[in-house]
Amino acid sequence: MNIQLGRGKTARRAYGIDEIALVPGPRTLDPELADTRWTIGGVEREIPIIASAMDCVSDVGMAVELAKLGALGVLNLEGIQTRYEDPEPILDRIASVGKEEFVPLMQELYAQPVQPDLIRQRISDIKSQGGIAAVSLTPMGAAKYGKTVADAQADLVFIQATVVSTAHLSPENIAPLDLEKFCAEMPMPVILGNCVTYDVTMNLLKAGAAGVLVGIGPGAACTSRGVLGVGIPQATAVSDCADARDDYYRETGSYVPVVADGGLVTGGDICKSIASGADAVKNGSP
Repeated sequence: MNIQLGRGKTARRAYGIDEIALVPGPRTLDPELADTRWTIGGVEREIPIIASAMDCVSDVGMAVELAKLGALGVLNLEGIQTRYEDPEPILDRIASVGKEEFVPLMQELYAQPVQPDLIRQRISDIKSQGGIAAVSLTPMGAAKYGKTVADAQADLVFIQATVVSTAHLSPENIAPLDLEKFCAEMPMPVILGNCVTYDVTMNLLKAGAAGVLVGIGPGAACTSRGVLGVGIPQATAVSDCADARDDYYRETGSYVPVVADGGLVTGGDICKSIASGADAVKNGSP
């Protein structure tokens, strides 16, 4: 149902995860019968949880341990891990400062360029320890380091930005990343995000995405809604994007998972996301 905002302006009511609850069904399921397996890019996982590609969440050790547990961790290839040979002292510096010192410190630390050799090293370290080398790049980073990641034989590549779509308007002197071409040329599956609408999800699926990340603005570390006013409450966003996944499956016979990404703190949040249509969730702060 549309709501009138003013003359000529209507809006659809959308719901956040905190605004909904799950109605219990008529049967009780024993935990031993519950099957939480899911597949992304041909990689089957027992636990539908992905650890976010943030320096404070996923490093090589975390990625390896999560893989052993049946989940998945994603390594940020444009963060501290690929700018410094030994990231531990850098992370300790970040953890030691207050809010006032944080921004200038991060500007200083991120002035160090990403080192392609460290990209190759981190991917090799994860794979050599039996982990799944799932890595994340921005669209700009993908254009710059995509070949390095391909040569290093990562298992999964996440191309992630605040808002991603296949239609990108830019000045003539800037060539945006061609997502369809990138997906076709990479030797491993590519997951694209983030988005919140049916149409953009369908376009990303048609571009060759092996998975779609859903969520703009709900995360604890995300300021998109406050700064830009952009986003859709997560329960509605997941439901709309899951509808695109289902329609795409009916049209092509190809099932591509949708991952709820952002603002999910509790076990109940995960349950509500999956009930809304997500195949899995991506978490940071938990």
